[in-house]
Amino acid sequence: MSYYLRSASLTNYVEVARSLGLDPYQQLRAAKINRSVLLDPDIRIPAASVGRLLDASAHATGADDFGLRMAELREFSNLGPLAFVVREEPTLRRALESMVRYMGLQNESLSMRIEDSDELVMIRLQVLTEAPGTLRQAADLAVGVVFRMLRLFLGQSWRPRSICFTHPAPANAATFSRVFGMPCTFNQDFDGIVCLASDLEAPLPSYDPVMAQQVKHYLGTLLAQSTAATMSDMVRKLVYALLPTGLCSVERVAQHLSVDRRTVHRRLGQEHTTYSDILAEARADLVIRYLENRERPLSEVAALLGFSSLSAFSRWFSGRFGRSVSAWRAQAG
Repeated sequence: MSYYLRSASLTNYVEVARSLGLDPYQQLRAAKINRSVLLDPDIRIPAASVGRLLDASAHATGADDFGLRMAELREFSNLGPLAFVVREEPTLRRALESMVRYMGLQNESLSMRIEDSDELVMIRLQVLTEAPGTLRQAADLAVGVVFRMLRLFLGQSWRPRSICFTHPAPANAATFSRVFGMPCTFNQDFDGIVCLASDLEAPLPSYDPVMAQQVKHYLGTLLAQSTAATMSDMVRKLVYALLPTGLCSVERVAQHLSVDRRTVHRRLGQEHTTYSDILAEARADLVIRYLENRERPLSEVAALLGFSSLSAFSRWFSGRFGRSVSAWRAQAG
């Protein structure tokens, strides 16, 4: 499946590229993105093209904080339709839950989940793509934008419990320290933010019940006009989210969708795919991202992909990619 996002995702791209001595328009051409999208924030462009553009720009400049530099310059209004729904909720938690529901209006490739764990809340962000590969800069950009939004409502002195990234620590962490104002943790099993559950109960002063009803009606109309989510798309997003937790199964996916496993299999069959196909595709995508981080042990990679043992993971990898994990890493290096 191809994912699309609003061209507002490229806000501040030109400024950051030029500040690092890069020709932004040359990079746009290489990524096959027409420069005209910079003039209208509501043009839909392929998410994979934007992800590759950001990673290529980071590589060309040697700035492995390229995406975070863009997040640092973002304004709340850049969220487009999501900015409306966030402002018109009574609490921060309700605002985040609405972001989850309406995220597709801003970025179809970004999956966001809110998970409670005792007194803590994990805000998990996952960048989806139809082609295997790392999208590190897109993930950093997403975490940075969500963090800045939370701080906008909670105040500049607010600090979460932790800021998590799946990739290794950057060579220079100055931008991370400047944006987040606290040490980040790297080589984690998800990209996102951990905070106190009580933080999300903060009331939003902008809440207006009458305006909220109008906004939800407006966004509901936009959501109905957008491409309806297929069963395969919903299953794919859940597989991406559940794999690192070790709780990914067709039964658990069905539970999240409030249906039984037979319904999942039947509707996937109608879309000419299977749960096993989707699981294999997700693993093939994620394994590349995990393996490119050479600090991550193979046993950890196997666990994050839902394999019961390292040997089972090694057999799957060889069958999928036609070579051993060590041979792949050697060639990639």
